[in-house]
Amino acid sequence: MKYITLHGHFYQPPRENAWLEEIEIQESARPFHDWNARITEECYGPNAVSRILNDEGRIVDITNNYARMSFNFGPTLLTWMEQNKPKIYQAIIAADAASMELYNGHGSAMAQVYNHIIMPLANRRDKVTQVVWGLRDFERRFGRDAEGMWLAETAVDTETLEVLVDNGIKFTVLAPSQAQRYRCIGGEEWLPGVDPRRPYLCRLPSGKHIYLFFYDGERSQAVAFGGLLENGRKFAESLMNGFAPNTDEDQLVHIATDGETYGHHHRNGDMALAYCMQYIKTNGLARLTNYSEYLSLVEVTHEVEIVEDSSWSCAHGIERWRSNCGCHTGGHLDWQQAWRTPLRDALNHLSDRFAEIYEREMYRFHDDPWGLRNEYVRVPLKRSVERAEAFLRAFVPRKLEPREQNRVLALLEMQRQSLYMFTSCGWFFNEISGIEPVQVLQYANRGIQLAKVYFGEDLEEEFLKVLERAPSNLSEYQSGREVYEKRVVPARLDLTQVGMHYAVRSIFTEDPEKQEVLNYVCKSEEFERYNAGSHRLVMGLTKVKSKITLSEAKFSFVILYLGHHHVIGHTFAQLETEEYRLLGESLKPAFDQANLSQVIEKLKEFPGQKPFSFFDMFKDEQIRLLQGILDEQLALASDSYRKINDRNYNLMNVMRASGLEVPDPLRKNLELVLNRDLRDLFADSDRRVSTRKLTTRVNELKKWNIPIDTEEYSYLLGHRLRRLAESIPGRTNRTEAVDNIRKVLNLARPIGINPLLGDVQNIVFHWLKQIRRGEEQEEFNAALIELARHINLDVETILMKRFTARVV
Repeated sequence: MKYITLHGHFYQPPRENAWLEEIEIQESARPFHDWNARITEECYGPNAVSRILNDEGRIVDITNNYARMSFNFGPTLLTWMEQNKPKIYQAIIAADAASMELYNGHGSAMAQVYNHIIMPLANRRDKVTQVVWGLRDFERRFGRDAEGMWLAETAVDTETLEVLVDNGIKFTVLAPSQAQRYRCIGGEEWLPGVDPRRPYLCRLPSGKHIYLFFYDGERSQAVAFGGLLENGRKFAESLMNGFAPNTDEDQLVHIATDGETYGHHHRNGDMALAYCMQYIKTNGLARLTNYSEYLSLVEVTHEVEIVEDSSWSCAHGIERWRSNCGCHTGGHLDWQQAWRTPLRDALNHLSDRFAEIYEREMYRFHDDPWGLRNEYVRVPLKRSVERAEAFLRAFVPRKLEPREQNRVLALLEMQRQSLYMFTSCGWFFNEISGIEPVQVLQYANRGIQLAKVYFGEDLEEEFLKVLERAPSNLSEYQSGREVYEKRVVPARLDLTQVGMHYAVRSIFTEDPEKQEVLNYVCKSEEFERYNAGSHRLVMGLTKVKSKITLSEAKFSFVILYLGHHHVIGHTFAQLETEEYRLLGESLKPAFDQANLSQVIEKLKEFPGQKPFSFFDMFKDEQIRLLQGILDEQLALASDSYRKINDRNYNLMNVMRASGLEVPDPLRKNLELVLNRDLRDLFADSDRRVSTRKLTTRVNELKKWNIPIDTEEYSYLLGHRLRRLAESIPGRTNRTEAVDNIRKVLNLARPIGINPLLGDVQNIVFHWLKQIRRGEEQEEFNAALIELARHINLDVETILMKRFTARVV
């Protein structure tokens, strides 16, 4: 028998701010907010609804690639996706369930070591936690035990394999270069290397064993870098050429690549993958399978020995993550990576210090500190005060006082940061000031803060002394110490700073007394807000509670908002209720009299104040504030532009009819008006788009030859049409709504607006698969079929497949 498995390793490093546990805006990912959002749009989403095209380029099927391939997702990536892209997340979970039906009860999803550390560089204790956390995460998401586990960068040593087996893992996947030698089980002669077309038994010093698959290196490289994804049929034929001729043995041709290859690194790579799997299945060339099922189908006849301390992405074993071995990501050939060793040394030393504090302090609460750490993964999966409290009740033997709760959770959180410090991406790239090394340094910073605040241990200076030895390639940093001080320390937060951001939000929000600011709950015991034109005076006596450590801080705040980005704020850490009320009584009269300078002077009279301004806010909070201001100002400006246009439109018509050139300011003004009208027409809503208004605007754009931002309007319209399509099942006028989508596309496309229609295609494809006959349905069916053809669906093939399936 010939079998084929295609494995995708889907992973992004954790990018969340270590205090907020939210990803701040990443300029390099534009036009998306951050790289997770961008890659989800380009890869993770498309693979859940991948298109299969006919020879005319029309869609004949939409398929979930994950159900038929083998895959693993990084747990930290799935945590982000569950919160931010729930539909795609659910499609991934559903794909594993579907694969169990396809592959005799063996799911295609593999687990992954939790936050992608290089396992041979970790001590056994950390290895165990990485595996246990990865398995706990997998079980919660997929509702079953994992049979296989993916190792970060496929980095392996014997101890790692022992830990996998101890935790119930049956197999893992490695690169062919990681096999030292192999032989028939029971045979004498060892052969160098490996034949990747069979699974292998690997005997371990403990007397246990694990099964290993070594992927086809040549074809995996061709997929990632050799252009094999340019054509799905070519892809399939290359896989078939991987089988050895003239043999009676069962053979497995399997490849493994970064999952991002299918769509992010190679545009439409998901479609090549979908077509390849469909082509193999339809033509009976081989049987698609996954690793778990294959192990259940064949007898393992050979054994193997691994190359210790090896990986799939470093020719020097695992040196890429601890030395200047020469591996890099290209570009800047004059740069060095001598910073890698000091960075690892600094983090290793810090990790040891964290461990000392953790053991010393946690033994006061639990007789198995490291076993407790293994269970802690349950808490950050979905942050809430209730979840943290439930964990303490379930796993700590005695009832804890509030201060003890804070200390236990701070210890566990310090250990989580300690593990996150070693996320592999921190060493993979070329420069220590890159976003990945800065991210691991941020985790170090958070751990240092917890050690100092809760346990009085100041570890920062000794850490920085080692980091000074890490040379940067950029003159503005010199060393890792400067990177830490300039890029990491400014991001550090405490509870009062979180409260400051709550205070700024309260200027505008409708329900300011209680808000959640990311991982913090803010609640005001007293709150006042006064308006005087565009000026606002906002005051509060507030409590901030961390969902992470359950610690609380009480503070007072006063904000004087002068419009635009002018925020004059003060927080008071130790202001009692009576003092707070006295402050309000002294400020309110001065504000009522518009004596702003007196308000500012009176603020200075109160002790313990800490001033802040717009520039002290999180980047995303700055954007949120500015966007609100801009929306208001743009609306006012738009009204002015429209009045100017209304007063001069007839004059412009006369000039145009007379062959005279319209003055540029009037043309620019008309351009602003028409663009604003388009933006309003395409604004987020599930209502039908007015084709009458759109026709008028399109005619005006053509008449005056007005330029438009086609990329922006394509994005806006695509989102609007998706909302409209999603709302159709609940409408009484479904036919009108379907026709509206088609008519709007007919109007928009001639002026260069070509919205992404993936979501609309998915919805219409689903309807076609469910289409029903009946007199009351015919009008809707006709409109649906017309729209389907309009958005590139091969209606006849789709309906024929549906009819054939019903007959069978």
